[in-house]
Amino acid sequence: MIVYAPAVLFLVLFGIGVLRDRRRFSNAVYLGLAVISLFFVLLRLAAENGRPFLEWLVVALLLIPFLGALVLPVFLLANGVKMIRKEGRSPANLLSFLCGLGIIGLIGLLFAAAATRSVALAAVAGTTLLIFGYVSFLFFCFIGYAFLYGRLRPRRDVDFVVVLGSGLIGGERVPPLLASRLERGREVYEAQAARGNPPVLLTSGGQGPDERLPESHAMADYLTERGFPAEHVRREDRSRTTEENLEYSKALMAADRGDYSCVIVTNNFHAFRAALMARKTGVNGQVVGSPTAAYFWPSATIREFVAVFLQHKLVNFTVCGLLALMGLSVLLLT
Repeated sequence: MIVYAPAVLFLVLFGIGVLRDRRRFSNAVYLGLAVISLFFVLLRLAAENGRPFLEWLVVALLLIPFLGALVLPVFLLANGVKMIRKEGRSPANLLSFLCGLGIIGLIGLLFAAAATRSVALAAVAGTTLLIFGYVSFLFFCFIGYAFLYGRLRPRRDVDFVVVLGSGLIGGERVPPLLASRLERGREVYEAQAARGNPPVLLTSGGQGPDERLPESHAMADYLTERGFPAEHVRREDRSRTTEENLEYSKALMAADRGDYSCVIVTNNFHAFRAALMARKTGVNGQVVGSPTAAYFWPSATIREFVAVFLQHKLVNFTVCGLLALMGLSVLLLT
């Protein structure tokens, strides 16, 4: 029975974490560790029982990383090219392309180490693989829990629906990305209003240097021009970043109602990181995501993960440093 203990422990920790606060990255890590522990349980059962179904399932699960290593870089490179064509050559739009090149480079390094039988090259390749494995584990924890978090719903009625801004076209028009957030915010509002408790919809976004009006004003106009009741719209027009969106919106909500609760609306790729930031800034609310164009999702998700990884840079860089020292010690001992 001891083989089940790690899986049960991490599942219990995951459940407690979600009940205490859904907006913790530790929940994602516990979920990832629980999945890995369950895989080892499955591996043990297949070895002990010799059931063909379990054996084939284990083989299929073991093949996923190897097939992914071949398919994923091709997908990332293709997506990167599409992003560049549609969105331009900004550093953020190059992320999926660069990740694809990085995976191909790692595969090439492993093959070179095997072909040359160089101990030094093998140590470098092994160390790089360990660091890549650690970062990949965190990344899949991130996207797995982000997917789950996006499907959790508020547990009770809310007083405010906060829609985060994202920039304007031509300095005054709402782009499709922001329109998706606004339409999702309308859906949340209407669902609450149908229960007899219409909330205030708070548009959040200040005026950038290249914009003719604050984002929150353009967002409010977009809604009211499409029949949304103007008396239920309020504007937060000072913020320039997501963190300021949350801080200034929190101040407005707390001033109106001290024990407020809210739902925050952003795009699906941004929902989990926005939830982490909402917890950090003390906002009493959960985050829901709106649909995003499929081609935009990979680079945007990688960017969100990098931001979360750097938020915990002390722990992450320490682990990566220890893995690098392990590789260096192997090199020095040979």
